[in-house]
Amino acid sequence: MEVVMNGDHKSPDEKIHLIKRNLQEVLGEDKLIEILKERDVKIYWGTATTGKPHVAYFVPMSKIADFLKAGCEVTILFADLHAYLDNMKAPWELLDLREKYYEAVIKAMLESIGVPLEKLKFVRGSDYQLSKEYTLDVYRLASLVTEHDAKKAGAEVVKQVEHPFLSSLMYPGLQ
Repeated sequence: MEVVMNGDHKSPDEKIHLIKRNLQEVLGEDKLIEILKERDVKIYWGTATTGKPHVAYFVPMSKIADFLKAGCEVTILFADLHAYLDNMKAPWELLDLREKYYEAVIKAMLESIGVPLEKLKFVRGSDYQLSKEYTLDVYRLASLVTEHDAKKAGAEVVKQVEHPFLSSLMYPGLQ
């Protein structure tokens, strides 16, 4: 009996089971089923490289494992620029090293639980966030968002300090 882990020989029903397993809510399930009949689903997960990955990373990794086992194409975004802007939790000089460290740790975690990595790729946020086009989009957005709304959105994702940096206002718009 052949054991296939990457989803190539799974039915759409088996794939949908893996994709939905342990999720609190699934929006657009009908569309998901339609896509699965035609091709593999593309999944995105992002994380800011602000500290050391720890045992709690196995929670999202177990879901990413389900996606990969279902044959999904998974892209993990390392939000390195966000890590810097979040009260400089990651100093500029360490961004490259942190990204390499995160990639190595995440691959090791997934391999340790027997997950195929053929359909896994990593993207670095600064690879596109420093482009001319992205910068123009950020300026366009900045002309539409109020300071109040930026502060409110930032309060949910950025470490709160007594005297916040301007970067805490920029952070939400970069997402």
